[in-house]
Amino acid sequence: MTSVTLTDIKKSFGAVDVIRGVDLEIENGEFVVFVGPSGCGKSTLLRLISGLEYITGGELSIGGRVVNEVQASQRGVAMVFQSYALYPHLTVRDNMAFGLKVRKVPTAERDRRVGEAAATLKLEALLDRYPRELSGGQRQRVAIGRAIVGNPDVFLFDEPLSNLDAELRVHMRSEIAALHKRLATTMIYVTHDQIEAMTLADKIVVLRDGRIEQVGSPRELYERPANIFVAQFIGSPKMNVIPAVEASALLSGPHPASTETLGVRPEHFIISAPGEGVMRGIINLCEYTGAISLLHIALPSGQICLVTHDRPEMPSVGSEVGLTADPSKLHYFDSHGVLLL
Repeated sequence: MTSVTLTDIKKSFGAVDVIRGVDLEIENGEFVVFVGPSGCGKSTLLRLISGLEYITGGELSIGGRVVNEVQASQRGVAMVFQSYALYPHLTVRDNMAFGLKVRKVPTAERDRRVGEAAATLKLEALLDRYPRELSGGQRQRVAIGRAIVGNPDVFLFDEPLSNLDAELRVHMRSEIAALHKRLATTMIYVTHDQIEAMTLADKIVVLRDGRIEQVGSPRELYERPANIFVAQFIGSPKMNVIPAVEASALLSGPHPASTETLGVRPEHFIISAPGEGVMRGIINLCEYTGAISLLHIALPSGQICLVTHDRPEMPSVGSEVGLTADPSKLHYFDSHGVLLL
């Protein structure tokens, strides 16, 4: 197991600053997920750790060793890419062993490592097949196996599930989580899917414009987001953010005097009959998803609030409803969008 330390890491492409001074400590054996919108720098940061991009400024340490000038092949990391990057003319066995063969690892040792990785990933029956004979999920397992056989100190995953369908993504998510538990190796995972982040991570790093917005466990980020950006990025459907003036009826209890904006998650609203809630709204749209429905409710100002509804009876579109929220579940933000309470 190996720790990874980033100290004031910067990366520029010409005059464009992509990573703007990132400080981060990743502990031994942690599963850390980088999330953020497209263009936030999460994949670039992963490539800096891997050695596929040069660091413009700052210091990167892996296992206590500064690796800024160390070649990618000497850093003790293995990367799994979004594209499987398998050699189509090689079998599964040969794809997994290719890196070891290049490093002139003896045949017996190569076979042992490939066999162990295949057993871990349930690939034994596929070792003599070619990539064209595999499903997307099987190909991704082969790509992961190719990383495992190198016995890396750190695994790096760059959106490895984005090419898979929804059902297979869920399955592969559980396989990656189980793999981390078995190997107990430091893993750093990049995704744009916050559900992947919430279900896999020991620690989530939320990035925006090349900077870290917040670092914490999935529960910490969900329950105590540092600002409005994190509050709306973590959680699906996203948190409702309502001007305090509009939500004044919800602010009847104690709250910070400097509150400018109120955050309410869709599942924390309570729907009642017209006139019974402290706020009112008109149902504009109802999205039925099975276990719950997602209601789009227009407040008097015209702002749309998302509200989850899990009861059998379905309010009709165009009808008026009352809205209340549990005061203990409210989030208060100041004029800069920073969490107050």
